[in-house]
Amino acid sequence: MAQPAANMVVNGDRLWDSLMEMAKIGPGVAGGNNRQTLTDADGEGRALFQKWCEEAGCTMGLDQMGNMFARREGTDPDALPVYVGSHLDTQPTGGKYDGVLGVLGGLEIIRTLNDLGIKTKHPIVVTNWTNEEGTRYAPAMLSSGVFAGVHTQDWAYAREDAEGKKFGDELERIGWKGDEEVGARKMHAFFELHIEQGPILEAEGVDIGVVTHGQGLSWTQVTVVGKDAHTGSTPMPMRRNAGLGMARILEAVDEIALSHAPHAVGAAGHIDVYPNSRNVIPGKVVFTVDFRSPELDVIRDMEVRLRAAAKEICDTLDLDVSFEKVGGFDPVAFDAGRVQAVRGAAERLGYSHRDIISGAGHDACWINQVAPTAMVMCPCVDGLSHNEAEEISKDWAKAGADVLFHAVVETAEIVE
Repeated sequence: MAQPAANMVVNGDRLWDSLMEMAKIGPGVAGGNNRQTLTDADGEGRALFQKWCEEAGCTMGLDQMGNMFARREGTDPDALPVYVGSHLDTQPTGGKYDGVLGVLGGLEIIRTLNDLGIKTKHPIVVTNWTNEEGTRYAPAMLSSGVFAGVHTQDWAYAREDAEGKKFGDELERIGWKGDEEVGARKMHAFFELHIEQGPILEAEGVDIGVVTHGQGLSWTQVTVVGKDAHTGSTPMPMRRNAGLGMARILEAVDEIALSHAPHAVGAAGHIDVYPNSRNVIPGKVVFTVDFRSPELDVIRDMEVRLRAAAKEICDTLDLDVSFEKVGGFDPVAFDAGRVQAVRGAAERLGYSHRDIISGAGHDACWINQVAPTAMVMCPCVDGLSHNEAEEISKDWAKAGADVLFHAVVETAEIVE
């Protein structure tokens, strides 16, 4: 398999300009982005991506989950395409790079191939997966999960946001529901470029993370029910304080995760308190516990211990508690051959690199079930992500995209 020459690199300035242009759509309040899935801003970002892809000579496919597929033809009509991409949706207080770097890095591959006049045997398809973040519609990686057969399409369409709006209805409303059957496409391989979303690469001064595994994830939604009452006139012994129950459960979550140090983690990021009034003792709280580990047995242990601890706490406080598993996936081992393609690309280009386990979930984790898959990571400042202050450097973006370019093009096979 012919490897790209070491002097074949992307246009880092063009990639950076594209990132900054996309960041103008769905601006946040503190320098980042709020381009949540299936909002008008999401639709606007999709339209800009399609415009850029068509200008680069690609044809755009769209499936019934709104997944976008920009195709550059190969020379062999029978060769399966090499897919590359990530997501354009953001957290409510998201950064300019999480997901977006992987989509626009894929587009930069197409643009660079055009600049260099290079043809590949396999087509190359740049993908934008719908609703990777899972903030507006749980679970995360929803549409890549449908593509991989993990979720049914009807179940995904029925997911509701906080206002009761259904995923399927909102997808149709913004005009990005396609006709193509979800999962019908066959892949030769899939690659995803992403910021690390952790501090390791920057702290060690390493250019590239070669992702060998992805942590497994478990989301358990916990509902604790007590009784609304006046904060001033209700005696302490007579309270059924759901907020207190949550506080003690979250302390247990911390202890459970720490018991599996150093790789296991746990916290609750999504919390709703009812009635959420200053002078009313909370009568109900709903929160989601996020446990992660690269070991499946550890995840299962944490889930079991969470339920036992929460029940004991709530029994003591005269509270009711219920649980719902609202998301999750098993730990992932990425394809050894595609991982080596990433590692070899970094070495060929002279970038420092190290193997790394992804602590976050990514669309690649589901696609790994249906195609040989690998990921490339670049550093981010202070490891900060899912925050409007998320930041990377232009050099980091270029290095990641260079490695992505080489790994994808090697897999797609240059036609001499």
